[in-house]
Amino acid sequence: QVQLVESGGGLVQAGGSLRLSCAASVSIVNINAMGWYRQAPGKQRELVAAITDDGTINYQNSVKGRATISRDNAENTVYLQMNSLKPEDTAVYYCNAVTNGVAYWGKGTLVTVSS
Repeated sequence: QVQLVESGGGLVQAGGSLRLSCAASVSIVNINAMGWYRQAPGKQRELVAAITDDGTINYQNSVKGRATISRDNAENTVYLQMNSLKPEDTAVYYCNAVTNGVAYWGKGTLVTVSS
């Protein structure tokens, strides 16, 4: 069982930055993939960024150049740095971990970007 706790969300003005953190209850060294998803009101949950255990990284096209995902194995934490935030980035951001074919989710952290 993997528990994930997100933090770092909040209200920010357009053009600002936030760093989201996802702390895992277990060592993330052997977790196959960890990522950040988001869900805006009335929309489906979508992938923002993901990083695998071998360091492969994928970003959603809309955040490329503005987002950086990283993992700190010593702290069992995955980060999402978001810069140049836009109102359309407003959403609940969820941390995801996939290991041994099982997906785990955090409860989410709200990011609100004001124009």
